Amino acid sequence: MKIITENRQAKFEYFTLESYTCGIVLEGAEVKSIRAGNVNLKDSFCTVYQGEVFIKNMHIAVYDKSGAFNTKNSKRDRKLLLRRAEINKIVGKINEKGLTLVPLNMFFEGSLVKVTMGICKGKHSYDKKDTIKERDIKKSQEREIKNYLG
Repeated sequence: MKIITENRQAKFEYFTLESYTCGIVLEGAEVKSIRAGNVNLKDSFCTVYQGEVFIKNMHIAVYDKSGAFNTKNSKRDRKLLLRRAEINKIVGKINEKGLTLVPLNMFFEGSLVKVTMGICKGKHSYDKKDTIKERDIKKSQEREIKNYLG
């Protein structure tokens, strides 16, 4: 499993309650662009429309070596591949107050591109401050250990 990109902003903005791994419908040139690392999950989100899950606002750069006929919108909606039972469970949880569906990361599983999406709950400002404080403490501890050993 090779991670292509992570949505680091989502980990800062949300608490992840549950996560799902799913496939994504792509075209050939998009896969080549993803292999080159030209993908960004920042500001992307997932929606359920007519019983299908779509990822919106995910940027996959247009592959530069593709022909003139293969150029598509780089932020078009892309369908996520899930089982019907999983979609029904997700819809039930999203309808609860304050829960949303956010893509967390994208990775290769063999030759397939997979997306991990999470059912998330938004953090308050004091939760974000706690996250920053914990991160700073962890960095300072690692720095002290490095200076002590090195």
